[in-house]
Amino acid sequence: MAQIKSLEALRSLRERVDKDISTRRDTGTTIIVGMGTCGIAAGARDTMHAIMEEIRKRDIEAHITTVGCIGMCAREPLVDIVQAGKPRVTYGNVTPDMVPRLIDEHLKKGQVVEEWVVGRLQDA
Repeated sequence: MAQIKSLEALRSLRERVDKDISTRRDTGTTIIVGMGTCGIAAGARDTMHAIMEEIRKRDIEAHITTVGCIGMCAREPLVDIVQAGKPRVTYGNVTPDMVPRLIDEHLKKGQVVEEWVVGRLQDA
């Protein structure tokens, strides 16, 4: 993290954090990208950038975050989509080319892309 050198930089950071928190609270949508060394080696960084760009282009409110390795290295890059009141869905081998369909079908239309699913976790 970059060093904060002014009051204005601190205010800007606070505004970004407040927006992230309200997005999580209000929309209940979080996209999690596996960024362990195995994920990065498999292309997770490019996948994450594609997700960020697609979310921006479509003006979708979602919080994007990263996690380390969860042990399914052969299925990296892994992308989880968590929405309030719905099961957490894990997609495997997600490439940047797959992102527009994933965002369109899962986030916009509410339809899980079944052929890419590697796991589901019911909300606690």
